[in-house]
Amino acid sequence: MSPSPNHGDRRGQRPELVVIHYTGMADGPSARARLCDPTAEVSAHWLIHENGLTEPLVPEDRRAWHAGAGSWQGREDVNSRSIGIELVNPGDRPFPEPQMAALEALLRKIMGRWGIAADGVIGHSDMAPGRKIDPGPRFDWRRLALKGLAIWPEGAGAEAALAEGALADSLTRIGYPDLPDRLSDRLAAFRLRFRPWADGPEDATDRRIAAALAYRRS
Repeated sequence: MSPSPNHGDRRGQRPELVVIHYTGMADGPSARARLCDPTAEVSAHWLIHENGLTEPLVPEDRRAWHAGAGSWQGREDVNSRSIGIELVNPGDRPFPEPQMAALEALLRKIMGRWGIAADGVIGHSDMAPGRKIDPGPRFDWRRLALKGLAIWPEGAGAEAALAEGALADSLTRIGYPDLPDRLSDRLAAFRLRFRPWADGPEDATDRRIAAALAYRRS
């Protein structure tokens, strides 16, 4: 029996994505209690504490309730198509080394078990622009990418890195939800991951990075 009762059938889908979250709560026990509370109606497959302790809460072949509304690469019902990992973090501090090392080890196993590629590892904010911001600006996506566990614009090809396509088109090709009237939300989600301290209107750097990432998917 899984620690969390909050799960269901995958509705004919299988895991194609991994969605990374932060708990946004003060500590691990509080987060675990909420993820296992049947009245909360939220859960995740895995919970990783600051010290690296990694707890399975929902079997990976079941549908955990972690993602909510949103999409990635045109795929909706993300809960049915993904594995959710919650990192204990209130959202206002860096992620400790033991926690990041545990995440890397877990990701390798999940990606191997389900055949998930690096571009299938996303943040909650990626699939739900304007609604979610986790795992937030302090999460080290480049570190994961250097180990083949996520994507980063480096190494996308010189011609792509120099290109400046239309930002909206590039974001759609990368996988961000196609929201024609909400480019600012999409830009904010993109920056949270690839330029976390940038602000203001879109600029040439945004367009170059997005074009390079879109080129990797072409």
